[in-house]
Amino acid sequence: MEERSRSYDYAARQGVLEISWQDFGQLAARLTELLAPTRPEAIIGIARAGLFPATAVACMLRCELYPARLTRRLNDQIIYPAPVWKTPVSPEVADKVVAVIDEIADSGETLAMVADQVRLLGAKQVVTACLVNHSWAKPAPDFTALISDALLIFPWDHFVFQDGKWLVHPEISEALLLQGRDSTNTAELAEN
Repeated sequence: MEERSRSYDYAARQGVLEISWQDFGQLAARLTELLAPTRPEAIIGIARAGLFPATAVACMLRCELYPARLTRRLNDQIIYPAPVWKTPVSPEVADKVVAVIDEIADSGETLAMVADQVRLLGAKQVVTACLVNHSWAKPAPDFTALISDALLIFPWDHFVFQDGKWLVHPEISEALLLQGRDSTNTAELAEN
C-alpha cells in the first residue's frame, strides 16, 4: 500500500488507542525531555491539533511559540489530496534553533514541509517532533514520545458539539465502524 494512502485507511490500523488528557500531559512531558538537549529557541506548532503539544512543550521549555497551518482539511473535512498552506511560518525563526511540532506523524509529509520552510527562512537548526508517530511515516520525525500503528483517538478529537449535543466525532465513529467496533460505546476502547 502506498504510504500516503495509509493516512485515512482506518480499517488497517492495529487496534485502538484512546489518549486521555492525562496521557497527553505525560506524552508532552516526554517530548519535552527528548527535545531539551537540542535547546530550541522557538517552537513551530502545526495548527490545529499540533498546537496542543507545541504549546505544552513551549511552556515547559520556556521558549517562543509560533503557529503555522498546513492541512488537507477545510472545516474539518478532508478535501485536499496533499497539504496546502493556510498560515505561513513566521520569519522570527531566522538564526534560531527551531523545533517543529505536530500531534502525529502519519505520512510525515506535513512535518517535512514545515521543516523545509523553516530552513528556507534561515533557521540555524531544525528538528521535527510529534506526540505519536506511525511506523510508516517517511520521513519519520527526529523525536517522538510514542510509536503506534493503532487508530489514535486524541482527547480533542473524540467528541464534537453539534446541534446542541455532544457526539462521537464523525470521523472517529466511521473509523471505529471500519474496525468492526461500536462507536456508541467508547468505554470499551480503553480495554482494547
